[in-house]
Amino acid sequence: MQKTASEYDWAGGRGAQWRDQLDGMEQMLAPIDAPLVDALAFDTPCRVAEIACGGGGTTRAIAAAAPPGSEVIGFDISPDLVAAATARAGDVARFVEADVAIYRPERPFERLASRFGVMFFANPPAAFANLRHWLVPGGRLAFAVWGPAAEVGFMAQIRAAVASVIELPPADPDAPSPVRYGDPGKLVALLHATGFQDAASRSVHCVLPVPGATPEAAADFLLASSSMAAPLLGAPPAQRDAARARLAEACARHHADGAVRMPVRVEIVTATG
Repeated sequence: MQKTASEYDWAGGRGAQWRDQLDGMEQMLAPIDAPLVDALAFDTPCRVAEIACGGGGTTRAIAAAAPPGSEVIGFDISPDLVAAATARAGDVARFVEADVAIYRPERPFERLASRFGVMFFANPPAAFANLRHWLVPGGRLAFAVWGPAAEVGFMAQIRAAVASVIELPPADPDAPSPVRYGDPGKLVALLHATGFQDAASRSVHCVLPVPGATPEAAADFLLASSSMAAPLLGAPPAQRDAARARLAEACARHHADGAVRMPVRVEIVTATG
């Protein structure tokens, strides 16, 4: 997909866009927290870092599940999201503004976690090699990444709606994008190549609730929150309206009992230091 300058500018416009839709985003993505936390395999108190923590919803879930005495820190490149996460967290976790691709913490961690935050590095080998220094020998990581685009329901529907009014180029499978590691073997190989051990992936199939009581409201949320709708920003109003109508029709097919729910495939990738 062709990208606008700010589509994945997490330190700037994209981070602010996520913050502005934070309640809805955390509501929609919350079902992923349980399998991600389970994959961290907590046993004793430890230091935990969440990579690209966004608004801190998963950081708080990790803090609630970690053994008493653990220290949980969320890291994000967006000052807007770090501020929002700090305001919501109370004293259960703390947050640091940092570019995790190059930042080195003063002390390493026993656990690294990330929910949909490791797909956007400009230089993945360098970024993962740097993250290897974050983890103590024998420590464990768990990263949640989206599965193939066709198996992430809301993303597939957004792309189809945009493509119905704007010609989109084929997606570059190696470029930063939400589904960069839809083939989790790519991430497993990167982790092995950058010094991690025992990397493996496990597919999780679940249904995510899209905020909005009606199909039209759900479509509006998806268009407002998703980077995949960025090509519509410069489109004429008629095209934007047509794409919204197409997306609302798709949401209607998944609407029942006052909510829109869409199936997704997520990969939980684990490794050790």
